[in-house]
Amino acid sequence: MNIKMKNRLYFKRTWMLYLMMVLPMLFIIVFKYCAYPGLAIAFQDYKVARGITGSEWVGLEIFKKIFTHRDFLPSVRNTLLLNLLDLIFSFPMPIILALVLNEIRCKWFKKVTQTLLYLPHFLSWVIIGGLGYQLFSMSTGVVNILIENAGGSPIPFLQDDVWWVITYVLIGVWQSMGWGTIIYLAAITGVNPELYEAARVDGAGRWKQCWHVTLPGIRSAIITLLIMNLGRVMQGSFERIFALMNAKATEFTTTIPVLVYRWGIEGGKFSEATALGLFQSVIGLILVLAADFVAKRMGEEGLI
Repeated sequence: MNIKMKNRLYFKRTWMLYLMMVLPMLFIIVFKYCAYPGLAIAFQDYKVARGITGSEWVGLEIFKKIFTHRDFLPSVRNTLLLNLLDLIFSFPMPIILALVLNEIRCKWFKKVTQTLLYLPHFLSWVIIGGLGYQLFSMSTGVVNILIENAGGSPIPFLQDDVWWVITYVLIGVWQSMGWGTIIYLAAITGVNPELYEAARVDGAGRWKQCWHVTLPGIRSAIITLLIMNLGRVMQGSFERIFALMNAKATEFTTTIPVLVYRWGIEGGKFSEATALGLFQSVIGLILVLAADFVAKRMGEEGLI
């Protein structure tokens, strides 16, 4: 059978898969790549009435302007702080949960637990923000009411800057841990069962099997997700911050995505907002490339 015939048979079997890819590819091309010419705004004194072609080119003046703005350094600090705390507390949790769920032998309990853990992933941050205020409000929050009934003093979960950061991180852990757990459980199913048999023959208990068999077996998945998370260290979650921010706790709520929104949407400073967004994306790309390089040096395949 010649190559042309093989290709024809292959396409006959898989044409539906290619057809299914058309809409996602169109979405990516239109909303991702076709938007790239708009980055020229970062190098212009952009005026809406003049458009991109009619606005004056100013080179790197916009970047000098945003780098010396009083809100720039606090926004970078807050973005790094919140995302590093997310990385420290949110990243290990799905691994731990996946290891625990993998050891559970009761199938119905395992399925119910997986479902309950995964449900918050489908909730929008508007809903989660509303639930957060219902639970952690100073005067009417359920948690503070229980604390007062137990004889304690109310805790300003969302009204004090430090407590706001703690609450922000905990809510993020709760919302994201189910998605990561599913990914790691899927990776665990790919671990060779014979390795567990060999470990049991050598006298390894469940804990040693997790440490010496399961964790090394999902190392590639852990490294891949770590690289992807490192790429988002400068991104931040605009929806999450916007849903939980208030007038009393403002020290850590000004992050780069929030500043882009304020400058671009609220203030109409499109050049400054675009330049700040471009700076954020470039730093994120550098972090991904650096993490990928380190992963390859450690013997992993990496992403690129």
